Amino acid sequence: MTEPASMEKIVSLCKRRGFIFQSSEIYGGLNGFWDYGPLGAELKRNLRDTWWKTMTREREDVVGLDASIIMHPNIWKASGHVETFADQMVDCKTCKGRFRADHISSIPCPQRPSKTVASCAEEKTEPRPFNLMFKTHTGPLESDDNIAYLRPETAQAIFAQYKNVLDSSRQKLPFGICQIGKAFRNEITPRNYTFRSREFEQMELEFFIKPDEVIAQTQGSVAQWHEGADLSQPQPNWGWEMWHRYWVDQRTRYYQSIGLGPDVLDYYWQKPEELAHYARACVDILFKFPFGTEELEGIAARGSFDLDQHSKFVGKPQDYFDEEIKQRYIPHVIEPSAGLDRLALAVICAAFHEEESTDDKGKKEIKTILRLHPKIAPYKCGIFPLLKNKPELVEQAQNIYRRLKKQFTCFYDESGSIGKRYARQDEIGTPFCVTVDFETIEGIKEGPQAGLLGTVTLRHRDSTQQERVKIEELDQRILPALS
Repeated sequence: MTEPASMEKIVSLCKRRGFIFQSSEIYGGLNGFWDYGPLGAELKRNLRDTWWKTMTREREDVVGLDASIIMHPNIWKASGHVETFADQMVDCKTCKGRFRADHISSIPCPQRPSKTVASCAEEKTEPRPFNLMFKTHTGPLESDDNIAYLRPETAQAIFAQYKNVLDSSRQKLPFGICQIGKAFRNEITPRNYTFRSREFEQMELEFFIKPDEVIAQTQGSVAQWHEGADLSQPQPNWGWEMWHRYWVDQRTRYYQSIGLGPDVLDYYWQKPEELAHYARACVDILFKFPFGTEELEGIAARGSFDLDQHSKFVGKPQDYFDEEIKQRYIPHVIEPSAGLDRLALAVICAAFHEEESTDDKGKKEIKTILRLHPKIAPYKCGIFPLLKNKPELVEQAQNIYRRLKKQFTCFYDESGSIGKRYARQDEIGTPFCVTVDFETIEGIKEGPQAGLLGTVTLRHRDSTQQERVKIEELDQRILPALS
């Protein structure tokens, strides 16, 4: 096994195999924006589907939302984004570069890459705030009266629609609203490939719970976290601390289900002085990227700040009527918030492996294998005829391809040697390959089941093990690995 991959190798693979492209590349690119190619689009879709299934379809206490990107500007005044959503920036008076003040110790100087911006001797401005929201205008005229913003997060749409969702879905506390959607932040210094960009996709849940004060009024105490608590059995009257720990556990289980285990994950419990002003606690789930260990998801106990603010701005309480205790109150919130683009990059980094192999002529070469979990792999199965100049092999391979692609994504390939075709599928993360050979044709019988009783070679990506499998049993062998 070779050393862990560098970002240069991962970026090269993503470009070469059609996972990620620089946006507007033919015009020189646009910094902080990325396009996902055929394989990247499939990977992101699979990640969305697994997240959505875990967060909504497998639960009875969470419903979904798909809100608009542009919302009433007062939403962002109420949330504090208009006044406070800013990073400190500094400008270099020589190169005219603009940088985040908290990043200058790690950003290379544009004119002297051997130095960081902080160590460069050129004069810089004092740090000053820079609002990260993208401004736009609604309607035919550009004036202060119709200023709007591209949303910098998806959470506020959930808070703004909380009452409508509650009334229409007939949910009872505790319950959650989740959504997946684009967000936009005018980052001063986008960097680390797709990790920090100006357009990105969020997967967020706002989980509404009873305030501890209400629980204490009705049962005399608040259930607190303790070692050994059964987090698999959530209780309606848990206090915020238990719910917070519960969602850290749930999100960890999700990452494990897509191949991100304790070897690549870490956790950071924010200190009191590091917390946002509205937060009681926040845990960052971290991933060990090649460029360092960075945040993959934040799970915050937000209290009632957001609903309190919207209640104040609209003049109507965004409260909840608890039929059990006949009392109204503003719910508190636990928020797991993950970045889909960061997650896509993380699973690619975790899956990237290089192995030394020997080709047919005895020459050593480095082989790339993308060991993606089968459920998120862009293609689930590659299907090949052994020889492309044998019509009977091609016909049967195409029949199998047409049959299987109705159930999961498949890739048909008849170009090059079988070894090269296997290598191409290994490099894009395809977990299974099916080869139709002469034994397949010889095993096919006449009659109503013609074409199903023959056997094919089924190859497993990670073990390279090959086995003979009946054509009619292929889907039964592959589908369980995709769940």
